[in-house]
Formats: sequence, C-alpha cells, structure tokens
Amino acid sequence: MVVRVDGEIESKEERVEELEASTDKEEDLEYTVEGEILVIKRSLSLQSTENEQKRENIFHTHCHVQGMVCSMIIDGGSCINVASSMLVEKLSLAKTKHLNPYKLQWLNHGRELKVIKRATAAFSVSKYHDEVVCDVVPMYAGHLLLGRPWQFDRCELHDGYTNRYTFKHLGKCNLSTPHPKTSVR
Repeated sequence: MVVRVDGEIESKEERVEELEASTDKEEDLEYTVEGEILVIKRSLSLQSTENEQKRENIFHTHCHVQGMVCSMIIDGGSCINVASSMLVEKLSLAKTKHLNPYKLQWLNHGRELKVIKRATAAFSVSKYHDEVVCDVVPMYAGHLLLGRPWQFDRCELHDGYTNRYTFKHLGKCNLSTPHPKTSVR
C-alpha cells in the first residue's frame, strides 16, 4: 500500500484492476515489431515444446530504433538500463560521459567492464514511443535491455503467467506481449 501526500491510500490491487480495466479490449493490445533485425551474436535462447509452460523472468521483444528493428529485453532482475555498444555505434547514437562510472561484471563471463558512457535511445513498439537513458556496454544478448529503472519510471506491472507487461506512459495504458520468436538471433 502507498500513502500519497494528499492522504489517499493506493493499493497494488487497485492499480492492477485499473490497468487491467483499461487494457481489457482486444483492440488495445500492443503487438511486437515485425521485420528484419540487426544481427547479433546468439547468447540467449529458449528451447520449448508445444505444451511446455514458459517460466522466465526475461521478456524478449523487438522494437524500432531510428527505423531499424532491434531486439529488446525487459528484465526485472537487472538494476540498469543497457544499450549495446554495437547499437550505439551502428546507429550513431550520441554518447555522453557517465556521471557515476562503475564496474560491471555480469555481462562478459567474469571480465570486469568499466561503464563510462551513456546514451539516450528513442524506441518504439507498435504505437508506444519512448526514450530511455542507457549505460553503454558490449552486450550480445540484445540491443536494448530495460531493467528496473525503466520499470519503476513507467509503473509497470508484469503478469508472469501470460508474460505481459502493463504500464502507463503519457497518461495512456499500454500492454505489451513478447515476440513470438523468443530466442535472440
């Protein structure tokens, strides 16, 4: 439960009901981007059978960045938003000096990376357009990784059973589903 400054009390259940009520209509569903994707090294994949129930924390989808189809991952276990250095270089995204450089180890099998640059990535998934500031690192799992900072800023809710994200952006409710081909090419 959250007590607002004005004294009103808001619960997670109320927020879920509000978001579900506004996204119940089938025509409001947002589907992923289709088209050719930039080539990246395959490092994450999902092998599944028809009747297997998928239980994963990582949500794979595709988005547009400057008209190019890119892979995007939403990961509630990540404490940062990341743009791959390949994406930043190939699309000539403007880089800025990181205000608080730090070392990161989880991306490259034990090698420590110093994160010293940031970039702002404007992306779209269907009708949803957004801009996110990301740390720039060499990453082969995808082009964009949206972690808890993005999830917090968008007040997102993840339904683990259906693997759908519901969130508000610019006063509009959005619902996102994973890309049907969940493995990264």
